[in-house]
Amino acid sequence: MIYELLAADSGVLNLLNYITFRSGAALVTAFLVSVMLGGPLIALLQARQGKGQPIRDLSLEAQLAKQGTPTMGGFLIWVGLFTGTLLWSDLGNPYVWTVMFVTACYAVLGFMDDYAKVSKASADGVSARVRLLVEFLVAALACAFIMGLHGAHTPLGHADWGPLTDIAKQIAAVAPPTSIEPNDPDFSGGVAVPFVNDYFLPLGGLFVIFGMVVVVGSANAVNFTDGLDGLAVVPMMFAAAAYALIAYLTGNFQFADYLGIQFAPGAGELAVLLSAMMGAGMGFLWYNAYPAKIFMGDTGSLGLGGLLGVVAVAVKHEFALVVIGGLFVLEALSVMMQVSWFKLTRRLTGEGKRIFKMAPLHHHFQKDGWPETRVVVRFWILSVLFALAGLATLKLR
Repeated sequence: MIYELLAADSGVLNLLNYITFRSGAALVTAFLVSVMLGGPLIALLQARQGKGQPIRDLSLEAQLAKQGTPTMGGFLIWVGLFTGTLLWSDLGNPYVWTVMFVTACYAVLGFMDDYAKVSKASADGVSARVRLLVEFLVAALACAFIMGLHGAHTPLGHADWGPLTDIAKQIAAVAPPTSIEPNDPDFSGGVAVPFVNDYFLPLGGLFVIFGMVVVVGSANAVNFTDGLDGLAVVPMMFAAAAYALIAYLTGNFQFADYLGIQFAPGAGELAVLLSAMMGAGMGFLWYNAYPAKIFMGDTGSLGLGGLLGVVAVAVKHEFALVVIGGLFVLEALSVMMQVSWFKLTRRLTGEGKRIFKMAPLHHHFQKDGWPETRVVVRFWILSVLFALAGLATLKLR
């Protein structure tokens, strides 16, 4: 909004033309909004929710002691994020609106899940089938639209994906203008292969399915990670910082050409949105640091994971998400391994066995005697290393 109203070619207002300046402004704005809103929101949620978020009995005293803490703290993140983004980003950029669409839809779905848990005073919310159905539907719409955006900058005579090509032609009128276009005909329907310069694995229309898996997988991986005070939001900020840099480099032809990565015109604007996410995350951490005054709930975790996944698709760095979001991947894998092994051994021997003392992985270490703060800080350290490793892949090609 500020960019459209005040941006100028000269003078102090020329700063608004720089993504780096607007990213910093979005971060500070989102942080201040979240911090200022935190106190009143916590008081409101405590009054409305009574006993707060229902806590599962995991035979962990540290978890049971949190009974009564209000949930739905994701609202703090979303108000800060959307305020920072709407004020400082280029609102004519379709990538920004696509990411905000997915984030908002997943946040609403998470809110419905949290509301069901609080109203029923039960740890069971919206059914898993309904949640997954909605998540895949939203992801499909977003990925098809992103494919169209990418197609708008691809020589369409060489890349024809049926109806999606028509979508691309229509989007070309609103896509960010550029005089430089990717030359690879597989750009819109392809997946970038790590460690290889400018090569895309051609998937055609199947790219939408691939993107759906990335977005939904990311959303649920972050959701699994959200189990201790500050555990999910800080790794999410590190991942957002890594993808903000990737988005900036991907959206700049000179940097993309130097690094040998795919050039996606207009994707650089996502750095502003991701910076707003970091600022909002810091504002939320102000109240969520141990001992937490509020939990983000599914209202926050589902939206954050969906945001990260759709950004990875938009900037054509889907495989990098496995590394940058390595902590989320480990948490999700621990759950899948635990459930799969338990079912398999129960079928074979009649008695289910477990790989971990408890899943997700952070509860395994709690069961092993680690205090909550030690688990959280060590997981933060791992998330920094994963983010740096993911950024290193930009030059390893």
